[in-house]
Amino acid sequence: MNLKEQLLKQIKEKGGWINAHAHLDRAYTLTQDNFKYSYSYLKEKWYLVDEMKKLASSEDIYARMVRAVEYFIEQGAQAIGSFIDADEIIEDRALKAAHKLRETYKKDIQIRFANQVLKGVLEPKARYWFDRSLEFVDIIGGLPARDLNHEKEHLDVLLQTAKDYNKLVHVHVDQFNTDEERETELLAQKTIEHDMHGRVSAVHSISLAAHPKKYRKSIYSLMKKADLRVICCPTAWIDHLRNERLAPSHNSIAPVDELVPAGIILALGTDNISDIYKPFSDGDLWTELRVLLESCHYYDMEQLAKIATDNGLKVLG
Repeated sequence: MNLKEQLLKQIKEKGGWINAHAHLDRAYTLTQDNFKYSYSYLKEKWYLVDEMKKLASSEDIYARMVRAVEYFIEQGAQAIGSFIDADEIIEDRALKAAHKLRETYKKDIQIRFANQVLKGVLEPKARYWFDRSLEFVDIIGGLPARDLNHEKEHLDVLLQTAKDYNKLVHVHVDQFNTDEERETELLAQKTIEHDMHGRVSAVHSISLAAHPKKYRKSIYSLMKKADLRVICCPTAWIDHLRNERLAPSHNSIAPVDELVPAGIILALGTDNISDIYKPFSDGDLWTELRVLLESCHYYDMEQLAKIATDNGLKVLG
C-alpha cells in the first residue's frame, strides 16, 4: 500500500499542485556571506533583506524567478501565488521582473502576484510604493505586524483598497506561535466589517494553535462567518525556536486538523526558498504536504489532495 503514490495520483488528476504562497523574487538569494543572517529573529530579517534588495537588478530578480518557476513546472504545478517586494529599497525592479515572468510563462503556468508590504502601508514612503504596485498585482498583500500598534488601520487600508480595485487580499498573520497574538481573529473581524467575505486569506495563522481549545473553536466559528481562508506553509515555521512559555501541546503550524473539519478552506504554500528566511528550503511541494500531514497527524487523503490543488485555486481566485 503506497499512500504517497495514491495521493500524488489524486493531485495529478486534479490538474497538479498549487503553490498558494511564495516569495519568488527572493528565491535563491542565499550566499556564503548572508547565511549568518539565517539565525536572526524574523523582525530583524525584515530589515536584513534590504542589503540584498539594494544590489538586485530586475535582470537578477527575473533570473531567480525563472529558476523557481521552472522547478514548479517540473513538479507538475498548475499555478503559483507569489508576493513581490515593492518599497523604497527595491522600488519597481521586482515589479518589472514579475511582469516579464508572467508574460514569459503565461502559456505554461498561472501566476498570481501580491504586493509584499515589508515597510507597512501607513508611512508616506511605504504608502507610495503600495499605491504604485496596485495596478500590477492581482492580490493585495498585508503584514499588520509591520505597522505595530496600528494593525487595525493597516487592515483597513488593505481591505478598502481591495474593494476599490476589486482584488483579493492575502495577509501574513499570527507568525510568532504565541497566545499573545490574535491577528487571525482581528483579520476575520475586519473581513466581516468590510464585507469582504470569501475574498481574504490568512497566511500562516500559526498562533491559533497556541491558544486554549475554547478560544480556538470560537475563532473557527468567526472565520467561517467571514469565509476567511488560510494558507499553510508547513516548513516555514516548523523550525520555531523553543521557549519556556506555557501553551497547549502543539506543533508550530496552523492547526490543520481542526481548521478543515471546521469548514475552513485551507491551501498549501512553500513560502521562502533558499534565502535567509529558509536557507534549506528547496520549494519541494511534496515535502510541504508531507510535513503538514505528519505534524498535524492529518491523513484524510481526499482533503489533502484538495489542500494541494482545488483550495489553492480558490484562494488565488
